[in-house]
Amino acid sequence: MVFKDVLLALTSYPDPTPRAATEAAVAIAAKLGAHLAAVACEVHVEVPGRFLSGSIANIPGIIGGEAERSRANCRDMLAAFEAAAVKAGLQHETRREKCPTFAVPDILVEHARLRDLTIVPVPVSYDQWYAEAIIFGSGRPTLVLPEIPPARPFELGTVAVAWDFSRTAARAISDALPLLERARMVRIVTVMPRAARSAMSSRPTWRRSKWTCSRWAAMGMPAGESSSLGAPPKACCRGLRSRSCFLIEARSRPNEVAHHGRPSY
Repeated sequence: MVFKDVLLALTSYPDPTPRAATEAAVAIAAKLGAHLAAVACEVHVEVPGRFLSGSIANIPGIIGGEAERSRANCRDMLAAFEAAAVKAGLQHETRREKCPTFAVPDILVEHARLRDLTIVPVPVSYDQWYAEAIIFGSGRPTLVLPEIPPARPFELGTVAVAWDFSRTAARAISDALPLLERARMVRIVTVMPRAARSAMSSRPTWRRSKWTCSRWAAMGMPAGESSSLGAPPKACCRGLRSRSCFLIEARSRPNEVAHHGRPSY
């Protein structure tokens, strides 16, 4: 599988997707050599009639003003996307939808189901339910970006993979292969709770670890492994080139994994 047709989901309300996030998405699509389509929803707020009749406040005027705000945000975002895509020499297209606010997630999911990959910029100031809808509703790979990306150019340096030997994890790995193959380093993290220590000896766990590394090496990602969290990786496959894959087994609490297993870029 390759990512040849990528979707960028833009948000027009309440706050527009920043230009920096749009430019980061364009850079990712250019790195993948993919066609990029940007979709933005021009929204309007629906208010029950009983709140409009006899109201002292100018609610219809407020609603109209918010709709105009979303319309202007859509226009500006798509113009910024067009400029960034043309500058990058990227094949692209734009789509503008009109819908009430509650219908935006469903429309984005419908678009995402028809693409190889969806890029969703997510703000840090408030919860972004559009991203959750796309991740769990589209059935397609989703790449979540911070709305304020780092200043350095985009590159696939270190990629962290949460691996639990399940069907869901295997499917996720398969979907992510076009990104993993381009990464300089892949870290596979398997978390083993403390309660599982007595139920599983280290020997079968190590055997599964070696199988995982060797299989990933066969898929074009040379693998190495680490016996415990924070320990230096030991190569289990020869011929390591520019990319490496480490399997880290964490026999500790999840918060320790979050601290010690934080990827570096």
